[in-house]
Amino acid sequence: MTFRLLDTPAAPGAWNMALDRALLEGVRGGAPPVLRFYRWTPACLSLGCHQPARDAYDPDALRARGLDVVRRPTGGRAVLHDRELTYSVVVPDRALGGPRPCYAAVNRALLRGLQRLGVAATLQPRSGGRAPAPSLVPCFRDPAEGEIVAGGRKLVGSAQVREGGVLLQHGSLLLEGDQAAVRELLRRPPQLDAGERATVLRDFRDPLPSWEELTTALIAGWEEELGCRLQRTEPSPAEAERARELNVHYADPAWTWRY
Repeated sequence: MTFRLLDTPAAPGAWNMALDRALLEGVRGGAPPVLRFYRWTPACLSLGCHQPARDAYDPDALRARGLDVVRRPTGGRAVLHDRELTYSVVVPDRALGGPRPCYAAVNRALLRGLQRLGVAATLQPRSGGRAPAPSLVPCFRDPAEGEIVAGGRKLVGSAQVREGGVLLQHGSLLLEGDQAAVRELLRRPPQLDAGERATVLRDFRDPLPSWEELTTALIAGWEEELGCRLQRTEPSPAEAERARELNVHYADPAWTWRY
């Protein structure tokens, strides 16, 4: 299998979500599957598709900190996107065996890339519990089965949606900093548990690898684990145009603050 590889410039939250969604529609229309790496500017709080937010977060407080805010097309919990690498994968839902096998395969591929950098990461073992429901708990607090962990804490947080026979999965690898603002921006912030902090790559690789070194390792891990080829490219003209249309939707406060 050949995947298109996109390494797109840093962009606002609405554009990043619009492009992921446009790529999903492109693959649904017959385009090859995609692995995309991207960044965010300005820093952005992203909300899960069904996460309650309207009565939880103060938009004025977000603006005062210079933070963007967007609601993702995928589920999961709030993430502050700042100093991180974000990935997205768009693939026909049976190409990697369905939603759960796809989730596992993507995490294995990312894990192999991180291990190439000398990061002592593993996959979270089966716990017997159910997946966490949408809530105000920060995404990086509780690792789910199969997610990448290091030092016993979640290192990569991911979310997934299936639509029209196509899977979109995207997730964040925190490079440095923390997720404290996710909690602090709540109208009624819960008390921080002793020692509770998001795990970041700098905890295990200091100095941090350059963007090129990091993406090169993840690409090699992807090709090794999945036995596929990645071909560098750009979004098609049709995908770029569709992303411009969808940007209006993801920038609309009616979508962002719908719950």
